[in-house]
Amino acid sequence: MSVSRTDLRPGYSISRIIKGGWQLAGGHGSFDRQQAVDDMLRFVDNGITTFDCADIYTGVEEMIGDAVKQLRQRDGGPVEERIQVHTKLVPDLDSLSTITHRDIEAIIDRSLKRLNLEQLHLVQFYWWDLSLGDPLASLDVLKTLRDKGKIRYLGCTNWDQSAMQGFVDKDFDMVSAQVQYSLLDHRPAGAFSQWCSDNDIRILCYGVLAGGFLTDRWLGQPDPGFAFENRSLIKYRLIIEDFGGWDLFQALLETLADIGRQQGVPLSAVATSYMLQQPQVAATIIGARTAANIGNTLASAAVCLDESQNASIEAVTSQRRGPLGNVYALEKDRNGPHGRIMKYNLNAPQ
Repeated sequence: MSVSRTDLRPGYSISRIIKGGWQLAGGHGSFDRQQAVDDMLRFVDNGITTFDCADIYTGVEEMIGDAVKQLRQRDGGPVEERIQVHTKLVPDLDSLSTITHRDIEAIIDRSLKRLNLEQLHLVQFYWWDLSLGDPLASLDVLKTLRDKGKIRYLGCTNWDQSAMQGFVDKDFDMVSAQVQYSLLDHRPAGAFSQWCSDNDIRILCYGVLAGGFLTDRWLGQPDPGFAFENRSLIKYRLIIEDFGGWDLFQALLETLADIGRQQGVPLSAVATSYMLQQPQVAATIIGARTAANIGNTLASAAVCLDESQNASIEAVTSQRRGPLGNVYALEKDRNGPHGRIMKYNLNAPQ
């Protein structure tokens, strides 16, 4: 089956599975850079035409830019309608009080250059602390750059509805909200999803496979603890603990695996498919350095969960203890376990 598509706005179609870029940034293990770039074309050829990245994902915009260049050379002509690139603008925490309008435009120009694009399809805005500086003025700069043609659409990431409300009240057309949303993290469900629906904002889910934890690899495995070199694994192991601990997590994997056997797909495909059917969800973001597991990713397109299968999943997830609170609330606490593993000044010279 082909990967389904959806419109974020009339005339702007994205694949409902998005290839994530965070796993290609520093601190996630070694990989062959050229192979990763070459494999991006494999994703496009298999219907996964939408890519997620950020100005703070070290080296990722440049890799996608190389793939855009290769796609132009291979197919000829413009590729802007064949591949959709969603990047982010995340000013450093230490710069929020001093960042200028010129600085904001320079970041956008840098992303355009890195990505080999004349227009950024979607820029997702994030401001670490809304009490610092003037985030409304900075987003207004992005609105001006959209009017200039440098940006097609604006969105946000890691904000709850209270954070977004001020921008919506100022008539910013935010087409999407990228948030962590998975079988392990249900915080965007309910009030947040309804608010997004009321304001014509579609949800883009990251963490759908919890950095690889929601895969067959971890089925039946003993608890590894929290000693990982990979920040992604530490992050999602913390989420597993909030969810209910390793035993409840294993019960969820067993349920997903059982449904996967019924459907003839890996459990990761079941986890992805379940999220795609949630209200207001436009797409799931699947982190992948290369196309080595593209078959497992594509398998989710063949999954059709029936009422009893959904019920069996929800019988497990209804036992969750958390995570509790609003979208990204735990992560915003810089002194808490989730906040302490974050890096807040990735644009600064390292």
